[in-house]
Amino acid sequence: MRVAVHYRDGDNSKKIHDIVKASIDNSEFELDYENPELAISIGGDGTLLETFHTYADKLDTVRFVGVHTGHLGFYTDWTESELPEFLAALRNDSGESVSYPLLEITIEYKDGHQERHIALNESAIRRYEGTMTSEIFIKEEKFEFFKGDGLCISTPTGSTGLNKSLGGAIVHPRLDTIQLTEIASINNRVYRSLASPILIAKDEWIVVKPVEDHDMTGVFLSLDHLTYQISNVAQITYRVAPERVHFARYRHMHFWDRVENSFIGVKDAPRRRS
Repeated sequence: MRVAVHYRDGDNSKKIHDIVKASIDNSEFELDYENPELAISIGGDGTLLETFHTYADKLDTVRFVGVHTGHLGFYTDWTESELPEFLAALRNDSGESVSYPLLEITIEYKDGHQERHIALNESAIRRYEGTMTSEIFIKEEKFEFFKGDGLCISTPTGSTGLNKSLGGAIVHPRLDTIQLTEIASINNRVYRSLASPILIAKDEWIVVKPVEDHDMTGVFLSLDHLTYQISNVAQITYRVAPERVHFARYRHMHFWDRVENSFIGVKDAPRRRS
């Protein structure tokens, strides 16, 4: 099996990387950073997001697994103290995986050209100086007129991040959906939006269009950990991506255990399994 190992800068992650790499060198596995079948992330969820975007064009052939050098993350099944168990599971890899839905983002510019991206967690559109004014469509139908700081569109696994901080719902990743939450919307007699999170079906999509005389100048678009300033945008379309991300299933922790571990921290609770 072809394996790539990515790690966060830092002595601790480098130490774990060296141990994992030595184990791979002494096995039948082959290190391959161009076309891996398994991508190992050592660090935190941010490191795994970077690893995901490194191989975002190879999602049909690569699986991901994470070793966390801090507390257990949403995408990292193993901690530093469990390294021997992880290496044993790696040596006995059976090719099993669990998959999660992704977010597709299509940016259409006024000159007609388009850019397509995918995100594992979320995409946010924000204006930090002044407000952003846009029409929001669901499929072909206009849904609302939005004015505020911005919008966040998240996947189910990304629903525990920025989306949660904005008051959005936490969504189980077995649901093929995306969620729209507003960032500091203005609601009065002139500007009116729902001001509540929206989950849409897999066969629907969300379109954000700047209204006339309110272009996207000064607006920033984020894709997970990546951020770009955008302008001359005609519209941005969000939908459930046709691709899915696949995680190696060695000892996969149930989603609600991840939520409990991260936000509640109840000790000695029974462990659920997928």
